[in-house]
Amino acid sequence: MILQYVLSGLVTGAVFAIMGSGLTLSYAATGVFNFAHGAVGFLAALVFYELTAAAGLPAWLSAVVAAGLFAPALGYLLHRAMFRGLAQAGETAQIVATIGLTIALPALGLLVVDLAGLPATDATSLPRGVGPHPAQGFDPLGVRLDTDQLITFAFSAVAAAGLWAFMRHTPYGLRMRASVDRRRLATLRGIDVDATSALAWMLGSGLAGLAGVLAAPVLGLDATAYTVLLFASATAAVFGRLRSIPWTFAAGLALGVVQNLVAGYTDFLEEVTGLRTAVPVILLFAGLLLLNRSRERVAGSAAEDVPPPDHLAGVPAWRRRLPWAAGLAALAAFALLGPQYYVGVAAQGLVLALIFCSFVVVTGIGGMVNLAQAAFAAMAALTCGWAFASGLPFVVAILLGVLAAGAVGLVVALPALRLGGRVLTLATLALALLADQVLFQVDAFSNGTIGWALPALGLGFADTSDPRVRVAVLLALIGLVALLVRNLERSASGRAVLAVRSAPAAAVTSGLSAPRAKIVLFVLASGIAGLGGVLFAISKGSVTATDLPAFSGFVWLAVVVLQGVRRIGGAVLGGLVAVAVPELLATWDVSAHVGSILFGAGGMILARHPDGVLAQLAEARARRRLPVTSSATPSAPPAEVVAGVVPRRAAAGGGGPGGPLFVLEDVVAGYADCTVLRGVRLEVRPGEVVALLGANGAGKSTTCAVAAGDLPVTAGRVLLDGVDVTAWPAHRRARAGVLLAPEGRGVFPGLTVEENLRTWLADPEPVYERLPRLAARRTVAAGALSGGEQQLLTLAPALVRPPRVLIADEPSLGLAPLVVRQVFDVFAELRDRGVALLLVEEKATEALAVADRVAFMRLGGVTWTGPRSEVDGDRLTAAYLGVR
Repeated sequence: MILQYVLSGLVTGAVFAIMGSGLTLSYAATGVFNFAHGAVGFLAALVFYELTAAAGLPAWLSAVVAAGLFAPALGYLLHRAMFRGLAQAGETAQIVATIGLTIALPALGLLVVDLAGLPATDATSLPRGVGPHPAQGFDPLGVRLDTDQLITFAFSAVAAAGLWAFMRHTPYGLRMRASVDRRRLATLRGIDVDATSALAWMLGSGLAGLAGVLAAPVLGLDATAYTVLLFASATAAVFGRLRSIPWTFAAGLALGVVQNLVAGYTDFLEEVTGLRTAVPVILLFAGLLLLNRSRERVAGSAAEDVPPPDHLAGVPAWRRRLPWAAGLAALAAFALLGPQYYVGVAAQGLVLALIFCSFVVVTGIGGMVNLAQAAFAAMAALTCGWAFASGLPFVVAILLGVLAAGAVGLVVALPALRLGGRVLTLATLALALLADQVLFQVDAFSNGTIGWALPALGLGFADTSDPRVRVAVLLALIGLVALLVRNLERSASGRAVLAVRSAPAAAVTSGLSAPRAKIVLFVLASGIAGLGGVLFAISKGSVTATDLPAFSGFVWLAVVVLQGVRRIGGAVLGGLVAVAVPELLATWDVSAHVGSILFGAGGMILARHPDGVLAQLAEARARRRLPVTSSATPSAPPAEVVAGVVPRRAAAGGGGPGGPLFVLEDVVAGYADCTVLRGVRLEVRPGEVVALLGANGAGKSTTCAVAAGDLPVTAGRVLLDGVDVTAWPAHRRARAGVLLAPEGRGVFPGLTVEENLRTWLADPEPVYERLPRLAARRTVAAGALSGGEQQLLTLAPALVRPPRVLIADEPSLGLAPLVVRQVFDVFAELRDRGVALLLVEEKATEALAVADRVAFMRLGGVTWTGPRSEVDGDRLTAAYLGVR
C-alpha cells in the first residue's frame, strides 16, 4: 500500500517539479517571480485541448505545438511587452504586474475560444492525456499505473536533467546566472541581458506549458486550479531557494509523495476538513519562513521606493478638494434620485471600496503586497455571523468580527517581521489559502454551506435594508477611514512607516522600530478589511465560507492599483469601477471575460506607475502648466567658467598613429533631473594611461559610467577609434573592446572563480598560469574571496584578452598596499601592450606614478588636462580643494 502512495505521489510531484523548475529558471535568470506562471500553463492546456478536440490533431503533436511552440512564443511576447521592463522595477511593481497577468491571460484565452466558436470549456472539461486514449494500465511491482502517469514522470526527469545541464554547462546558462547575480556588471562584460532574459522566459514558459499539458487530464480547464498548482509548485521552488533546479526538482517529487502519504495515513486528520489537502500550502509557508529570511548586508543601499511627487502642491486647497466634493455631491444626488437597483449597485461598490481602503494602508503606505485581505474580510464576516447566531447583540457581534480580523492581521504580521517583497506576498497568500481550505471549512465556525444569516443594521430612523441608507453609512465610514489614514500619514508613526519603507537600515539606525511599524500597518489594514467584510455580509443578508475566496485578492489588488493604491480616492473609485464594469458588460451583453482582461491589463500597465489613474491625470495637468523652455537639454556652464581655467582641448579624431582612440566630446549627462557632467572633454590614446583626479562628487564615476555605456548622455558624443558609439548600449561597447572595472569589485559573487573568468574568456587556463593564487580557488564562489583576490579576478581576464580601452574606477579601494602595487603593475603591463587606460583614483600618488597624462575634474567639468610632468602641488590642491 505504501508503495502505491509513493509511486503515485512521484507522478503528482513530477508536475510540481516541472512547473517549479520553470519558476526557478525564470526567477534565477531574470529576478522576477512570475505569479502568472500557472496562467501560462492553463493557456497551454487550453491550446492542447482545442487542438485535439477541435482540430483533431494527434495528442503528441498537439502537445508539441502547445508546450514546445505556443508557450515559448507566449513567453517571448510577454518578455517584450512587459517582463524586460519589470527587471529594473521594484518588487511591488513586479508583483502587481504579474498578478494582473494572472487575471488577464486566462480570460483572454477563454474569450478567444468564445469568439472563434471553438468547443466550449469550463472547470468540468477534462482533456485527454498525451499518451494513448484511453490510458493503458500497467502493474509494476504490484502497483497500478497508467501510460499518462509514466509519460508525466519521464518528461519531468528529462526536463530536470536538461535544465541542470543547460544552466551549468552551456554559455547561455552561464550568461543567465551572471545576469541575475549582477545585472549591471553582466552588461559591462558584454552580455546582452535582454537576450538572455528573453531566452529564460521562453524556457520557463515552455516548462509551464509542459506542466499544464501533463496536468490537464487531472485538473481539467479550471484557471483557478492552475493558480493553485502554481503555489504548490512554488513550494518546491522555495525549498530550492529559487536558484537550484536539482533541489527544486527533488522538492517537487518529495512534495507529491508527502501529500499522498498524508492523505493515505492520517485518518485522524479527517476531523479537520481540508487539512490533509492543505499540505503544500503549509509547507510553502514553513519554507518561506525558515529558508528565505534575508541575511544580506543592506546598510548603505539606496532607497528603492521613492515617495511620489505631489503634482498638485501649488494648487490651492479648495481646488484640490473641489473635484472630490463634486463627485461626492453627484453620488449623493444619485443615491437620492436614482433607480433603487442601481443605487444598490453603487452601495455594493462602496462596500468593496471600504475593503480596498485596506490596500491603501498596507500597500500604498507600507509598500507591502498583502494578498490575505479577502481572508481578513471573510474572517470578520463569519465571526460576526457566528457571534450573532450565538446570541450576542448585533453591534457586539460586529465589533467582535472586526477585532477577529485585526487579531488575524497580527498573526500574519509576525512572519512579516522576517519577510519582505515577493516572499511576503507568497506567505500572505499561503495563509489566506490555509484559511480557505481549513479554518473556513469548520462547520462550527462557518455553519457549512448554509452560512450565517445577518439582519440589516438599524439606525433608529432607518436601516441598511434600504440601499440609500447603505450608501450614506458607507460614505460616512469611508470618510472616517480617510481621516484615519490622513492622520496616520502626518503623524510620527506615519513618518516612521515611510522611513522604514524607503530605507529600512537607515530607519533602524535612527532608532525607529521596523517591526512595530509593520505590525501597526497589518493590524490596521486587516481591521479595515474586516469592517468591509462585515458590511458585505450585512448588505447580502448572509455570509458563507465561499463568498469571499482567497483569490479575490488578486482581482482586488489589480483594481486598486489601476485607480491608485496610495490614495483613498483611488480605493473609492476602484470599488465603484469593480461593480460598474461587470454591470455594464452584462447590460451590453459583452463577455464577462472582457472585464477581467481590462482589470488585469490595467494592473500590468500601471505596475510601473503605482500612483494610478488619478495621479497620472494630475501629472499630465502639471506638465501642461509647466512653461515651455527653449532647449530640451539642461544648461550647463562651461568647464572654463566652473574652474576659472581653460582646459586643453581634445581633438576628436580617429585612433591613428598618435591620435586618440577613445574620446568624450562635450558630454552632458546625469541622473533624472540632476545634471552631473557639464561638457566633459577627454581623450585617451593607445598605450597611454590618463589619470582622472578630483574630489568626491566631482563626477568621476559618472564619467566612467558614460564612457562604458552604462549611463546615457544628454548631449555630446562618445567616439571609439573615430566611430560614434554614443547610442551603443554597454554590452555592445564591451564587445567592441571597452571594458569597465567598476568601483568596488567587478565580480559575480554567486559564480565560481572559473565561471567569472569564462564570462570574458573562452579558456581561463592562461589566467591560472599567470596567477596560481586564483587557480587554487577556481571552484570557490567569488563572493568568498578576499578583496585583493576579487580585484585581481576583475582584472585578470584583461591580461589574457586585453581590451582596447580599460576604464578602472577606484581600483585600489579597500585594498592592502601590497595588492595595490600588484594592481598597478597590471595597469603598467596593459599600457605596454597598447591598451588605452582611463584611471579614476582618489589616491593621487599611485595614480600619478603610472599616468602619462592627467585630467582634473571639479563640479562635473574637466578643469585641466596635461602631461604628468606638469602636475605639481598647487594643481593637486586646486583639484581637490577647489582653491587656486
